Amino acid sequence: MSPTSKMAAPQVGWIGLGSMGTGMSQNLQRYLRDSQAPALLYTNRTLSRGLPLEALGAISTSTVSELARKSDIIFSCVSNDAVLQTTADEICASGDIKGKVYVDCSTVHPDTSLAVSKKIADAGAEFVAAPVFGAAAMAAAGKLIFVTAGPPTATARIAPYLTEVMGRSVIDMGTDVSRSSLLKIAGNVCVVSFMEVICEAHVFAEKTGLGSAILEQMLGDMFGPVVESYSKRITTGAYALAPGQKAGFDIALAIKDMRHALSCAEEAGSRLEVSEAALRHLEKAAELQPERSLDSSSMFGAIRDEAGLDFFTYVCKARDS
Repeated sequence: MSPTSKMAAPQVGWIGLGSMGTGMSQNLQRYLRDSQAPALLYTNRTLSRGLPLEALGAISTSTVSELARKSDIIFSCVSNDAVLQTTADEICASGDIKGKVYVDCSTVHPDTSLAVSKKIADAGAEFVAAPVFGAAAMAAAGKLIFVTAGPPTATARIAPYLTEVMGRSVIDMGTDVSRSSLLKIAGNVCVVSFMEVICEAHVFAEKTGLGSAILEQMLGDMFGPVVESYSKRITTGAYALAPGQKAGFDIALAIKDMRHALSCAEEAGSRLEVSEAALRHLEKAAELQPERSLDSSSMFGAIRDEAGLDFFTYVCKARDS
């Protein structure tokens, strides 16, 4: 179904305004507005986070249940499996949801996706698992990669809202919603493992006297802008944010994702040794700096600590002073 007019267009709702959901929902509202479709409905635990979205024309609702009652297609992007389960329960308890489509863009365990899909289907609606690849900046730019799985009727209904609206491409994983979650977890294994190795290399460069600047130049020249951007999260001090700032890929989310990855690997009879090291360093960083807002790259601070260096580089200290 393509939103070409207010008469034909479905009502779309959005749940969750974290670092990813904020940019995604704003791009979705811009599309709805330009298409002369009904304004996006939204809700969030802290409604004030939706003020920029409201400025674009979106309309707030006080609860998930209210949003579910009023919406035909419901998107969510929430922090973890427990929140997704609670959200699905509230949608199912909102009233008759037959014919509705619920799309979740969160990173959760495949078993959670399967459980939520069954719950939604039993209530007469359709569920699409649609986790995304990309950081908050890519969400704001509408350049995410969606990994979708669910009934073909549902994925067809949501297609107009993905490519060239919130994302740049879609990877279709068929009807088994657990497969989209598995691919997202596999991608995060790569991302976090890259960061673990780059952090180790930067500590090596500092301890040997090679220096971070020349290492970063080599990383960019050899491996390209993506790996270089990971390096810059270290060299700019973004791994440990200044007080009051919020991480793009928060350490708590990275820890959750690595635990999911290791759980899936164990169930499959395999092992992810770099992910094990990354999880250990993430947990150590959280333990060393419990009051600080930490990025997923903050494993760098833990690796520095193991090497006898200060958790914070001089860049962090100069910034914070």
